[in-house]
Amino acid sequence: MFFIFYLRCMAGNSFGEIFRISTFGESHGVALGVIIDGCPAGLKIDSAFIQAELDRRKPGQSNIVTQRKEADEFEILSGIFEGITQGTPIGIIIRNEDQKSKDYEHIKDSFRPSHADFTYDAKYGSRDYRGGGRSSARETAARVAAAAIAKQLLAHFGIKVQAYVSKVGKIEIGKEYTELDLSKTEDNIVRCPDAETADKMIELIKEVKKDGDTIGGLVSCVITGVPAGLGEPVFDKLHADLGKAMLSINAAKGFEYGSGFAGTELRGSEQNDAFYNDHGVIKTKTNHSGGVQGGISNGMDVYFNVAFKSVATIMQAQDSVDKDGNNTSVTGRGRHDPCVLPRAVPIVEAMAALVIADHLLRNRSSKL
Repeated sequence: MFFIFYLRCMAGNSFGEIFRISTFGESHGVALGVIIDGCPAGLKIDSAFIQAELDRRKPGQSNIVTQRKEADEFEILSGIFEGITQGTPIGIIIRNEDQKSKDYEHIKDSFRPSHADFTYDAKYGSRDYRGGGRSSARETAARVAAAAIAKQLLAHFGIKVQAYVSKVGKIEIGKEYTELDLSKTEDNIVRCPDAETADKMIELIKEVKKDGDTIGGLVSCVITGVPAGLGEPVFDKLHADLGKAMLSINAAKGFEYGSGFAGTELRGSEQNDAFYNDHGVIKTKTNHSGGVQGGISNGMDVYFNVAFKSVATIMQAQDSVDKDGNNTSVTGRGRHDPCVLPRAVPIVEAMAALVIADHLLRNRSSKL
């Protein structure tokens, strides 16, 4: 009976069926970490690439993100020998170095508006108030580390994941990904491949930060090289698993793929993607389906948008209550992102890579 209760308490920390990850750690704990199970043996691992991916996500990288200073250097504990995966569980830890828990002592008994404080307390009866504990987006560093290995697996099969910021507040690119040079995404601190739009986004974020406020927007992502056949036809549809993955990211509020919600305005004659034979390869003339039909990839680019809300911590007084139900006022302190989007780009890529890697391995058992 106790064992069953224990399993229920620990649910929700793992992701994937074959390429499976389990993360651990809190924002102000000793370290964050991840265990990767199911990665095939024989994959050559580039450790410098793992660090580069973590650097894209780490705090303190520019003046429009949180100024918490973390090197986010990782340590591989198991599963990789002489740079090659062994087919055994891969353990990775990332030690926390710049915790300032005193910045949160004033809210240890209060519930911050739109945070997970109240819901964690209601669910578990207690919570780690230091930086949000387990509910902090700091946990995603472990996901990015795991996905850096998944990306190297995908590269072996010619699959690439690329995300970028397409909208901040009301400022948006207004172009399809096919009209953009995505290689320019890392050329600016907001990670928008359109330089003119990026400048406007950066100015808006700085303005919002100066006001002690926050702002949200959209991260767009495209996955190229995906073969036809990934995904399951009923509950584990490829787009459904991508949606779950994206909505598991902190501050994510919406997911749409292909023509998305705008597609509801199209008639069937406009929406349908006509097939054609391109020198022996079946393709579609348009891609309103977003590379997925019937829950299964069709060989075209898989693309989607993820909506992120404004960060909940603001440097302004807000009405709230404490754990005893008494009225109180809460004001943010410390170091926080005025906009999550620049650092969300590598996290969106990470979750997409984990989904595709898992389905790629699952698909190997679908037929003889």
